[in-house]
Amino acid sequence: MASARQVREATTAAMRAHREWASWAWQDRAAVFLKAADLLSTSWRATVNATTMLGQGKTVVQAEIDSACELADFWRFNAHYAAELYAEQPASGPGVWNRLDYRPLEGFVYAVTPFNFTAIAGNLPTVPVLMGGVAVWKPAATALRSAYAVMQVLEAAGLPPGVINFVPGDAALVTSTLLASPDLGGIHFTGSTAVFQHLWQSVGANLASYKSYPRLVGETGGKDFIVVHPSADLQAAAVAIVRGGFEYQGQKCSAASRIYVPASKWPRLRDRIVAMMDDIVMGDVRDFRTFMGAVIDKPAFERIRGAIRYARRTARIVHGGGASDRVGYFVEPTLVETRDPAHRLMRDEIFGPVVTVYVYRDAQWPDILDVVDRTSPYGLTGAIFARDRRAVQQASSTLRYAAGNFYINDKPTGAVVGQQPFGGGRASGTNDKAGSKLNLTRWVTARTIKETFVPPVDYTYPVMADE
Repeated sequence: MASARQVREATTAAMRAHREWASWAWQDRAAVFLKAADLLSTSWRATVNATTMLGQGKTVVQAEIDSACELADFWRFNAHYAAELYAEQPASGPGVWNRLDYRPLEGFVYAVTPFNFTAIAGNLPTVPVLMGGVAVWKPAATALRSAYAVMQVLEAAGLPPGVINFVPGDAALVTSTLLASPDLGGIHFTGSTAVFQHLWQSVGANLASYKSYPRLVGETGGKDFIVVHPSADLQAAAVAIVRGGFEYQGQKCSAASRIYVPASKWPRLRDRIVAMMDDIVMGDVRDFRTFMGAVIDKPAFERIRGAIRYARRTARIVHGGGASDRVGYFVEPTLVETRDPAHRLMRDEIFGPVVTVYVYRDAQWPDILDVVDRTSPYGLTGAIFARDRRAVQQASSTLRYAAGNFYINDKPTGAVVGQQPFGGGRASGTNDKAGSKLNLTRWVTARTIKETFVPPVDYTYPVMADE
């Protein structure tokens, strides 16, 4: 774990590397990440997948989707989007050449990465670096091994020293040290809403001490919904609830956790979900038959178990609800039913395998959409299941701000780089869409250059001449 002195040394190293790295042609910077993507896809694939499985409790399927495929996609698509961005230039008239210089931020970017996605850990520090900047990277304490493997891949791909500074350490110490630096250029964050709000407040309190206004980009929590219309395909909806709510133990900011079901469909939908839950294999992720492993650590286990105990007192456990820390921190997939659409389990993020259902009267459609929209402070992901196209249109319109990633007849997880740019608004973050060109623009500060080939040599205008 880094000391305060080492964190300060990291900022010094970053700013020392900044001048040379920013002067590289963008193609040379992109080549580092394209090579890293190829290394990750081949000789490093097993290592990064294995460290993600063992360190973060992901099954082989979840690890492969995340730490190999998605991270390689981030690095390749980001290079593609960078090429598009640099090619976007203003119009030039006769005798004038106008152009945009996409300068990197002058200071370093503080990258704060979560435990649940190795791909996010590899993307957050590298996006500003691709655009010519430098970064200090603090990985989650519960994902150090896979994060270090990603750093090794970048070094093997030729990333120069000091461009990304890998600084594991106490979050409060690292953050207070970096936010006190006048060279802070930005923060690229994925984590909890409370922590991101604290970072924003701290930057605001220090604003006068920075050389420039720091860019703040954050993707935080979610209380993600699935709304089932009476016309829905129940088997498709059941699979979406089970996969969306229980894969990776529900430890995704996009995980389905609040479900709205019409009364006429609930008994049949419930039975399908329960049948799948009974079939789920929990255990060691080294057994490839496993669908669910352990949750990340003891604090997470206690928080999730506390939510289940609260559900027993205030709602009804339909199925599951067991939890044991005898060998690892295992929580059964848990299905809860509540009669209160404003129940705490319909509002607050749990970050575990707990899915809560509210059963509405069929005649309440489309009023239930207003309930979905106003119940939770978050706005990350959500889904509508319906065969009726009018219902799809109503949900898409009413829930326009309730989800930054909106899914029609699909689960609200599993955004693919280059296909579904990811991010949400409200309490879920700044919605700067990882995996798209929109995110890259946050890490440059444009300079407009006008070059005149034949400048005027007389200050007067022709209309000023005597007749």
